[in-house]
Amino acid sequence: MPELTTRYLGFNLRTPLVASASPLSHDIDSIRRLEDAGASAVVLYSLFEEQIHRETLELDYYLSSGTESFPESLSYFPEPAEFKNGPEEYLDHIRAAKEAVKIPVIASLNGSSVGGWIQYATQMEEAGADAIECNIYWIVTDPNVTSEQVEQRYLDIVRAVKSAVHIPVAVKLSPFFSNFPRMAKELDEAGASGLVLFNRFYQPDIDLEALEVTPNVLLSTPQAMRLPLTWTAILRGRVKASLAATSGIHQAEDVVKLLLVGADVTMLCSSLLRNGIEHLAIIESDLRAWMEAHEYESVQQMQGSMSQMRCQDPSAFERAQYMRAVKSVPTMELA
Repeated sequence: MPELTTRYLGFNLRTPLVASASPLSHDIDSIRRLEDAGASAVVLYSLFEEQIHRETLELDYYLSSGTESFPESLSYFPEPAEFKNGPEEYLDHIRAAKEAVKIPVIASLNGSSVGGWIQYATQMEEAGADAIECNIYWIVTDPNVTSEQVEQRYLDIVRAVKSAVHIPVAVKLSPFFSNFPRMAKELDEAGASGLVLFNRFYQPDIDLEALEVTPNVLLSTPQAMRLPLTWTAILRGRVKASLAATSGIHQAEDVVKLLLVGADVTMLCSSLLRNGIEHLAIIESDLRAWMEAHEYESVQQMQGSMSQMRCQDPSAFERAQYMRAVKSVPTMELA
C-alpha cells in the first residue's frame, strides 16, 4: 500500500490532506469529524486584526458593505455578533480543539498590519496551537503606496509574529506581486516556516435595485487550482519553507497534480463544504488508488518530480508553454 506521509511546518503528517480555515472549524465536533475522515491537520477559522483592536464598528461596516472581505473568513458566514466575542473565545477554542483531536491544530491570524498580533500570537502558542498561519489580506487602494511598502508590510508582519513565538509560522498570501519568487524568497529569509498559496480575494457585486454593494461569495472550482499549481512548480526547491497549495482542490487528481509539482500538503475547503467532511476519505482512497495504478510507493517519491527546480530559466519554460497553449486553440470559422 502506498505511503502517504509527508512533512509540513516540521510536522510528520499522516497524509498531505489538510483542512484549511473554514466554518467547519467553528465547531469542535466538526473538527473531530475532520480528523476521523482523514484530515492530517486543521487550520482554524481566522482571528481578525479588527477583533484584536475591538474595532467592531469598522468591522461591522466592512461585513455589511463587502468592500474588502475575504471568503475564507467572511463567508459561510459568521455574523458581526460572533466577532464581538473577541480573542478570548478564540483562545478557548484552541484549547478545546487541542483536547479534542490528536492532529496538529493551526491557529489563523487575519489582518494587514502588525497591530496587536504579537500579543495574541504569544497567547495562541500558550493556548496550545501547534503553529500559526498569518493570513495577510490587504487590498491597496492608495496610489501613493509603493510596491516596496507593500512588500515591507508583509515582511514586518512575519518578522513580528516570528519573533513572538517558538512554534512554526506559515504565511497565506496573495499572488499579486510584481516578482512573486523574490517575495517568496524574502518571506523565507524572514523566517516563514511555510507558504500557503494562495488567498482568494473577495470581489463584491452590486444590487442594481437597491443600489448597494453586496457580498458575492463563490466557492472555488477545480480551475482555480491552476494558479497554485503554476507557482508551486516554480518555487519547489527554491525556498526552504514548506509549500501548501490551496484553492481549487476538489478531488484526488487535483491533489496528485499539486504533489507532482512540489506541494508538501494540499488544503481543502470548498470541496468539503460542497460534498461534506466525509469527502476527505474518498479523496484519500482515490489518491491511494492512483498511486498504486501508477506504481508510486510514497508521496515523497511523487513530490516535485514535475517541478521546475531543474529548469535553469523557469520564465522561458512558462513562455514556451504559453506559446504552445495559444497555438493549440482551434481557429473558429467565421459564419
